[in-house]
Order: sequence, then structure tokens, then C-alpha cells
Amino acid sequence: MAKNLTRKIIDSHLKSGSKIPGEEIELGIDQTLTQDATGTVAYLQWEAMGLERVQTELSVSYVDHNTLQMGYRNPDDHRYLRSVAENSGIVFSPPGTGICHQLHLENFALPGRTLLGSDSHTPTAGGVGSLAIGAGGLSVALAMAGEAYALPMPEVIQVRLDKELKSWSTAKDVILYLLSHLSVKGGVGAVMEYTGPGVESLSVPERACISNMGAELGATSSIFPSDEQTKKFFQAMGREEEFAYLSADENAKYDKTINIDLGQIPPMAACPHMPDKGVPVADLDGLQVDQVAIGSCTNSSYADLKTVAQIWEKQRIDPQTDVLISPGSKQVLCLLSREGLLENILDAGARVMECACGPCIGMGGSPVSQGVSARTFNRNFEGRSGTQDADIYLLSPVTAAQAALKGKFTHPDTWGHPLPS
Repeated sequence: MAKNLTRKIIDSHLKSGSKIPGEEIELGIDQTLTQDATGTVAYLQWEAMGLERVQTELSVSYVDHNTLQMGYRNPDDHRYLRSVAENSGIVFSPPGTGICHQLHLENFALPGRTLLGSDSHTPTAGGVGSLAIGAGGLSVALAMAGEAYALPMPEVIQVRLDKELKSWSTAKDVILYLLSHLSVKGGVGAVMEYTGPGVESLSVPERACISNMGAELGATSSIFPSDEQTKKFFQAMGREEEFAYLSADENAKYDKTINIDLGQIPPMAACPHMPDKGVPVADLDGLQVDQVAIGSCTNSSYADLKTVAQIWEKQRIDPQTDVLISPGSKQVLCLLSREGLLENILDAGARVMECACGPCIGMGGSPVSQGVSARTFNRNFEGRSGTQDADIYLLSPVTAAQAALKGKFTHPDTWGHPLPS
């Protein structure tokens, strides 16, 4: 029987249960990740179990949320997390190294593996064909102890992509477009599995962006096949020996299918205060922007920031607009520096922040009172930015870069010719 990619991974990891959508199943977990905001409690729960070493193939403790060490509490937590990692066989990623999902994609995510993380955007790893799921800290602690993870058997929704993105449109616009049509409840109880000829045109960072914001659809996870694009990514990361092809069988069955023509998707923006309030950026033409923030686990890859740096080359951002850049990892920052692109960003007038979540979670970088902030992040809930009365718009790095130059939203027709791919 022909199987979709999601069912293949579930079948190979199923410990118990019936594969009927909605019925409880238990999955074996290969990898876990935590971040410091949720991980501290998770590791207290892990220690209470009395085991000496984690029972997973890989467990990683990332510090990327509470990195502003104003007072002793955060650094004390970080010291505790480091000690648990050293004693339990857990890989420790210290503050400043980068954002957990970007780092995991670069270094550890693998096709066909299951990943459980104490962060809702863990499905980012679906960009390389991992079945990655966000869960509570106790569930992650139990997985580290070798216990299976229980969840309702998800439906598998096929999102079939045709053709290619045009002009200034990006992967971020794809997921904002999908959110605007399905709403933040459109993926509840389902895995979003991306297929079709349009997938071949998307790089792994682009796929990871879409997988990341499947969380905003309410989806259990999102996943792409592991193909030639994935192989290129693994080669670039120096991990070619870990690559494996993995995709749905021909004529695989799905519970539902959504068809998207990539060539018809315009640059999009999600308006305050929900990720599914998407409109074409053209509809916002002329709206003043007080702040631009580029980064987060959604859009802080080298490819994202390289595009921003190229748009800003030999240009200055609007003097009335505060612009913040948060690279996703030290590797991203080093590559930008090595290729002279960091200079473009600094010369344009932007502020480069630490390689961490930062403004996305309101940890620094709050906009002015009643301000408009254009952000490449994944959530724009009221007050999340740290400024209760600010209006937050979600958009792509391309749109953010253009808004920074003009100090306002502008029609994409005025942006000139797109950069060569």
C-alpha cells in the first residue's frame, strides 16, 4: 500500500495504538530539544526520575530565550542547565550560540527521525524530513528517559505546491497566505505534508520557514521530503554522510489535499494581532513603520540575512525607523562577516543583536508606544513585543528590508528588479 511520508515515519516509530485519526498512539522518540525558558523545569523533572543518562539517540539543551542577564536568575538557570547536560549525556548550547531551531536544523536534524521539543516551533526540523513535534516539558523529560510519546493519531493534509515563487515573493509569504485561508485552527489535529513540483524550487531554509509556522496553523507538525535540495543543504553543513532520501510513495493517500500555485502568491503581511490576518503588502502601501525587526527562528538563516544585506548595499535605512537584526546562529553571523555582508547591514544603520530569540519574545527590542513594528517573526499577539499598545505586522525579510529603507510599507511594484537567485 502506497504511504505518505508522515505515515512512513509513524509506522517505523509506532509503539502502540491504532492509526485511526483521533485515536491515541505512542511514538518512539529519537531526539529531544529544550530551550531555557521551558527546559529548566523539564530538567528538574528529568532529574527526579533518577536516571544517569538520557536514553535517546540525541538530546540537546539550548539557551536562547532568557539571555539578557539582568540579575542572577537567568545566569543561575544557565549554570544549572549546563551541569545537568554534563552529567546526563546531553549536548549543551550556551547563550549566544544561536536559536534552538536554527541550530538544530544546521547540526542535528535528520530525515526520518522523530524529534520532540519543549518549544512549539520544534516542527522547523520538518524542513529536512524530520517528524518534529512541540510538547510540554514533562513529555520531553519522559522521552529522554526512553518513554514513548502519546498523542492523537494526526490526519495528514497534503499541501500540493505547483510552479515557483515569482518576483519578490518568498517562503514566508507562502505560509502567511496559507494562514490567511485556513486560520490559526486550520491545521489542528493534522500534519501538513508538502508535496508537488513546487517543492523542488524551495531550499531547506525556505522549507524550514514554512514548517516553523505550521505551529501557527495549530498543526501537530509539518514536513517536507528529503530530496536533492536537502542533500545540498547537508553538503553545505558538512553533514553529507547523514543525508538520506525520503519521500511519499507515488499515489500515496491523504486525508485532505490543498492546492497552492506558488506563482500566484504576492508578498504578504499578517496584520495585528493574529498571524492569520494576512493581506497583500500592497494593501498597506504608505503605512508608517517605526521599527523593523529581522530574525527569529522563522527568518534568521544565512539566506534570509544575505538577501537583506544585498537589498541594503550602499543604501541607508530611514533615519526615523529603528532596525534590529538577530542572526539565527554564530555560523550565520560568521558567514555574513566573511563575505562582507555584515558591513552592508551595519553601514545601512541597523543594530545587530545577539544570536538569540530576543525581540521575538519581548526580550529586548520593544517598539515605541503605539508604534508600528514590521517583524519577520511568527507571532504578533498583543503585548508579545513588550509594548502593549504596539501594532505588530509579520512579513518576509524582503518586505522588512524594503520597509526599513522607506520607513513605511510600499507597493512591491516600486521595489525594482528582484535579486538574482
